[in-house]
Formats: sequence, C-alpha cells, structure tokens
Amino acid sequence: MSKKVSFGYVGCGFVAQKIHIPNFKGLERCDFKAIAEVRQDLGRRVQQKYRIPKLYGSHLELADDKEIEAVGVSGGFHAQGEIARDLLEAGKHVFMEKPMAVSVVQAEKILEASKKGGSRLMVAYMKRFDPGYELFKGAIEKYRVSGELGELLYARNHGFCGDWLAGMQDTQVEGTDEPYPPSPPAPKPPWLPEKLYEKYVGYLQQYIHNVNFLRWVLGGEVEVKHADLDRDGYTGVVLMKVSGVRSCLETASTSFHGWEEHTQCYFKNGWVRASSPPLMLANMPAEVELYFGRGQRSYVKPVPEWGWSYKREAEHFVDCLLSGEEFRSPGEDAVRDIEAIEKIYKAHLKDVGVLG
Repeated sequence: MSKKVSFGYVGCGFVAQKIHIPNFKGLERCDFKAIAEVRQDLGRRVQQKYRIPKLYGSHLELADDKEIEAVGVSGGFHAQGEIARDLLEAGKHVFMEKPMAVSVVQAEKILEASKKGGSRLMVAYMKRFDPGYELFKGAIEKYRVSGELGELLYARNHGFCGDWLAGMQDTQVEGTDEPYPPSPPAPKPPWLPEKLYEKYVGYLQQYIHNVNFLRWVLGGEVEVKHADLDRDGYTGVVLMKVSGVRSCLETASTSFHGWEEHTQCYFKNGWVRASSPPLMLANMPAEVELYFGRGQRSYVKPVPEWGWSYKREAEHFVDCLLSGEEFRSPGEDAVRDIEAIEKIYKAHLKDVGVLG
C-alpha cells in the first residue's frame, strides 16, 4: 500500500455528511477519491460540496474501481452488511457503521467474503476511541490487576438515550426528495418471527454499542441470565455475566435534553464511573470519576485528552491499513456482539412465551 490510502465512501446520508465524509476527507494520509450514492442528485451535490473526484451510482460500480483500496459504508441496518460483503469480496478494505449485520448468519457470510477477498473489516464502535473511555478501561484493568480496590463485583451500563445531536441543526446537510431504493430482503435470524423484526433491529442497532463496550472493558464472553423487556422489545433490564463479572444493561428511550448514558464498575472498596456526552459534541470525551472507599476516602476525577471519537476511529482505520497493525474493533470480534444480542432477544422472547 502507498503512503496514502486510496479511499471511497458508500452513502451520502446524515451520518455520512456530518461525520464520516468530512473526517476522512480531512485526514492527511487518506486520498479521498470517490463516493457512491444511488440517489444521483444527492450524490452530485455532496460530490461538489466536498470536491470528490468520482461519483458512482452504486457500490458495485465503486467496487470495480481498481484504484480504490478502502471504502467506508453507511447504510440501512441490514443493507450495509450486504454492501460490505460485496466490497470485501472485491478486495476492498472496509470501514462500516455498526451493526455489521442483523444476524450471526449474515455476519459469518461477511467474514467469509473478507477471507475470500483478502481484505480487512473494521466496525465503527466509536466508544472504543473516546479518550475518556480509554481512560476508564485503563483504570478498570489497573485495579483488577493490582487488587487495591478489592474484587470487581458488578458492572452497570445505563443507556436511556436522549438528544444525541445536542440540539444540532441539520441546515448544512444536503437533502433530497429522491426515494430510497428498494432494500434487499432482510437476512433476519432464522428463529425470529417476522412480525418482531423491526423491534429486534431497533434494540440491536442501539444497544449493540453497549454490549460491545462492556465486552471491550471486561473482556471475555457474554452469558445472558435474564432479559426483562417491555412489549416494545426495547425498554427494560438485561442481567448477564461478562467475563464472569455480573453485569446489568438498563435500556429505554427518553426525551432527556442531553444524553443519558453511563457505565459504572463496582469493586469491593471503590468504583470507577464514566458518562457519555451527546454523541455529536466534537472533542467532548466521556467524563470519568473514581471513588476510593478505604482509608482516607476520596473522589478522583482524572481529565482525559481532548478528542472526538468519530475522528479518532477514522484515523485508526487509515493508520492500521498503512502500518499493518490490527484494528481495535475488527469484524472478527464484532460477530460476538451479534451473538450476544441474539442471546438477549431469545431470552426475552422465551420470557414472554414467543419462543419455547
């Protein structure tokens, strides 16, 4: 690979325009050469706005461009997995939004395409690139090894959502009246009743971030003990063990003016807590607080470096392609998040009598 990554992007929607296209376009070691968008008028306006040399009418056209080495993908939750599979099979390295798939079956096919094409997949779990969350993970690992806070007893992840845009106006985003193209058939899990697919996908796309984060911080596999969700298939509590640590995932959608999400790990003699900012606040990392409960009891609030997780994940993707280093969030690891969400939803459907 050359000193720069020859890059293309599929999709020109809100997230692509507000986050990924400008972030990749601004990287010195990324040579942004092409976009693909089936809505041609939208594609032309985004191409002109960001001065991107090439515009393709589909991801398959972009996949045929021999000059492009790597591609970013934003799309519908199940469609983007099919797009990524085509690109990986064509030999393009892929950076894609979560979830990588809507079922384990689809995820495994995506990885098969990666092997066939000799290409690499990174899933954009931006929490892994937040400077505050990096500090949080480092503190958990430190005290688990040193033992100075005693045994790690419990992890609690609370995600009640809110205004992830932080009141941001979308006036700078190019819009269109062009209809979305028909999506490919949804590769839903074979055990999931068709009528529950939208509820399942709603839970999946939101809380796969949280499951992935707990796995990243604690390590190991997810063992689901109980899933108590409301009829909306979204609001409730999930009890599980992550790397043997008893953990709780609290889920709901609220009208909070900010972003209601935090994770707290309780040791016998103290705890470590991290709170997320609204996701679109650039350069605002998660806040971290430590409590020491023995001796001279105290609170400590370390200050993370400035940095926007979305930009840092783009930098990481390009840097790893150029250096050959492993991704922090590779596709092979992301399959385990799909497995965990399927376990949660199966437990929920068994609890309400839908599955035996």
